[in-house]
Amino acid sequence: MAQTLEVLARRTASMEGIRSVVHTMKTLSVINSAPYERAAHAVEAYHDTVLLGLHAFLSRSGPISDVTSDDPTRVMVVFGSDHGLCGNYNEALAAHVALSINADTDDATAVICIGAQMADALADQGLGVQKSFFPPASVDGIGRLANLLTKKLDDIRQRSLPHDVVVSLAYFARSDGGMQAPKIEALLPLDPVLIRDLQTRSWVSRSVPIFTMPPDALFLSLVRGHLFASLFRAAAEALVTENAARLALMQQAEQSVDDRLEALQSDTRTIRQSEITTELLDVIIGFEALRKKRRPGNIHKTGPAK
Repeated sequence: MAQTLEVLARRTASMEGIRSVVHTMKTLSVINSAPYERAAHAVEAYHDTVLLGLHAFLSRSGPISDVTSDDPTRVMVVFGSDHGLCGNYNEALAAHVALSINADTDDATAVICIGAQMADALADQGLGVQKSFFPPASVDGIGRLANLLTKKLDDIRQRSLPHDVVVSLAYFARSDGGMQAPKIEALLPLDPVLIRDLQTRSWVSRSVPIFTMPPDALFLSLVRGHLFASLFRAAAEALVTENAARLALMQQAEQSVDDRLEALQSDTRTIRQSEITTELLDVIIGFEALRKKRRPGNIHKTGPAK
């Protein structure tokens, strides 16, 4: 009995240690998610400035042609996670990317991924990765990653000339009801609806926009700013959903650990009660045995014979 109580005590201590780790991971997920969410909102102000510059450029230079080549170079940028403890985050997104790419069987798509685990998940889906980048470990790393991706896409564009480049982003995004879902967002060429809106919108100002840079160089600079802001936002959004997935998983793990702890504590109480009952029965049995020995009929008196 004592050995069983010993085993239960060790198991309880082990589960309490696991619960402490799970609670710490859950707390870190909540703490880490907030800066990434603020970064995703903050880059919108920069993106609005880039779109304002594009609006000024279009209002001054006139409409731009919307001619695309028949054989463009297709690129898919996939944002994964290397931090772990977030369930099938990489596998679910890799499966969604594979379905999207396989839907266009006539087109070869170059895949750029963020995270070594995402590269493995894409390989399991039969997709080769052209280039892999390390995921950011903090908010400061998001800008570094967005810069590297912007330069990589610019290199692909220069190598693909005179063909156009079609770029898409794949990442987990927040949806209604606090849920998250895989999302594939078109990045290049620029959204025709956005360009049409900027071209038809009147310039509301008493000063006319003017620029001294060559129009082509200015337009490419604005496009790079749009790419940077979009990649920054996608990376921040992916990190927010990653921490949300980890938080949900840790909540489930914490509930499972609490259930197991409750079961262990119940078993411990049952065994202790059984041990106490056994000891009480031993005491009662011993007391009854002593009382029987002390009864008058059981006492033999010794004396002289009459």
